[in-house]
Amino acid sequence: MASCQIFSFTEGLREVVADGLYMQSVVGDALSVGVVNFRAAKGSDIPPKSHAHGEEATLQLRGGCTVGLGPDGAAPESTVALEAGSVMIMPADAPHSGVNSFDAEGMCLRLNVVTPPRAEYGAKGASQVFYPMGEKA
Repeated sequence: MASCQIFSFTEGLREVVADGLYMQSVVGDALSVGVVNFRAAKGSDIPPKSHAHGEEATLQLRGGCTVGLGPDGAAPESTVALEAGSVMIMPADAPHSGVNSFDAEGMCLRLNVVTPPRAEYGAKGASQVFYPMGEKA
């Protein structure tokens, strides 16, 4: 029988960077799953940084995000707005960035599923904190 990985984001995500990003992830053979919570109350938003990885499905749970498509991602015609309840599929290797918007409690919460797994989430079987800009908490 295959082993299962389980974590609960309702018990609190670990802070990753000083300006308010919290995340927990798990990694399997073919995909990685991350729950990401940006908190406005911790300070300014994390600046957009273009990156690319495998195909990604994003479910915006709370708050919202304006996703910039392409390496510059700044032109209005190259943005997509996500609100709570929105789902977006990002093609593999597509450069993108994002600017968060926060709900009344200062949260921007989303679920990201990526295939193949994001290498920075760790090896198969990992359940760890994600360091998006190489910073350590």
